[in-house]
Amino acid sequence: MPKISEMRESRFLKKEDVGAGALATIASCQQFNVAMEGASPEHKWCLTFNELDKPLVLNSTNIQLCAQICGSEDTDDWIRHQIVLYTDPNVSYAGKLVGGIRVRAPKQRPVAKVAPARPVPMRQAVAAAPAEMPELTDDDIPF
Repeated sequence: MPKISEMRESRFLKKEDVGAGALATIASCQQFNVAMEGASPEHKWCLTFNELDKPLVLNSTNIQLCAQICGSEDTDDWIRHQIVLYTDPNVSYAGKLVGGIRVRAPKQRPVAKVAPARPVPMRQAVAAAPAEMPELTDDDIPF
């Protein structure tokens, strides 16, 4: 059976939409009217994403986290940066823990390390040379 929170449709991302984590590329930062239909307008800043249909309504914490992740307080610089949206059960609202969406930087994948070439020990290099070198005489030298 579905939970009540899963039964309500929303024009904006909910914690149930992102689950344990969703990698998303920021497409824009713009204001949306978040008021219920028929209520007076209430505009809030939101992020839209290339991979997701719904925008994320930004709160103060997520704004600060995005600025840190993207390395800029100018939201124009956030475009094309990837972030991970995930459900954090420790988000509180009106003094109660209700859970919500948080953002974090994507985890960096470890770069494969290539082992450096091993130097050939001198004994092996000498051993690889021909066993006998012909002895040169003054007649063999062209100068």
